[in-house]
Amino acid sequence: MGVRQWFDSFTGASAEAVRRVDPEVLADPVHVRVRDVHKHYGPHHVLKGLSFDIMRGKTNVIIGPSGSGKTVLMRQLIRLEKPDAGQILVNNRDFVVLDGMELDAMRRTMGMVFQMSALFDSMTVFENVAFPLREHTKMSNKEIRERVMDRLESLGIGHAWSKSPAELSGGMQKRVAVARSMVLETDILIYDEPTTGLDPITTCTVDDLIAEAEEKFGVTSIVISHDMASVFRIADRITFMYFGEVQASGTPRELLESLNEPTMEFILASGVSRDLIDGRRNE
Repeated sequence: MGVRQWFDSFTGASAEAVRRVDPEVLADPVHVRVRDVHKHYGPHHVLKGLSFDIMRGKTNVIIGPSGSGKTVLMRQLIRLEKPDAGQILVNNRDFVVLDGMELDAMRRTMGMVFQMSALFDSMTVFENVAFPLREHTKMSNKEIRERVMDRLESLGIGHAWSKSPAELSGGMQKRVAVARSMVLETDILIYDEPTTGLDPITTCTVDDLIAEAEEKFGVTSIVISHDMASVFRIADRITFMYFGEVQASGTPRELLESLNEPTMEFILASGVSRDLIDGRRNE
């Protein structure tokens, strides 16, 4: 899935109707409830009755080996595909049964940060962030300028507004991608393999960025990853998938206490230090 496909999935509805949520619902610590979700592609049963919670205002990480169904799950969470069975409750509304303008409005409350940032090389930083506003709102140029600069300055990159993506470091490109994802007043921010292919220093920078965006914008973060070291640094809650099933879900401490030895060996083989694991286990 590319950035144009994501933004083209919007049909033009405003998110305001969805944003007017009962205060009691917003007080619920669970933002998204995934309940008994199944997905088939022909004879292949890819998602096998997934059930877990996404906690509001927290960093929720979904991990698992290649082929475990993480990407397929992500496509269900943002409703680019529809599950064959089950519920995905966002603020207690079943996302699965929505269609038309209601589906579009709900989807607009979600932002995507793509694996390789997916910035348009032919556009400046400013125009990259302004893109969803120009394409899918009726905001004036003045309103767009104010919104874009607010997001850029909030993330410490206001000075880079006129630069091209090629002039930026990998970490700066991720900041631009987050700013673009937040420009439509996002409630949920989904990161697709945000540290894949990055050097260790840039990986730590991106880890810090995820925490920073959560703190500054109050978003719920969903991180799809197989970078175990990054996961155990940033996660408030971890869901471990294995071939289409949820093996464990909870805080890092709860997860580590519930995993069997072969799964623990898989985590250690992925480059997570014993010190990091023991530190999260003792929280």
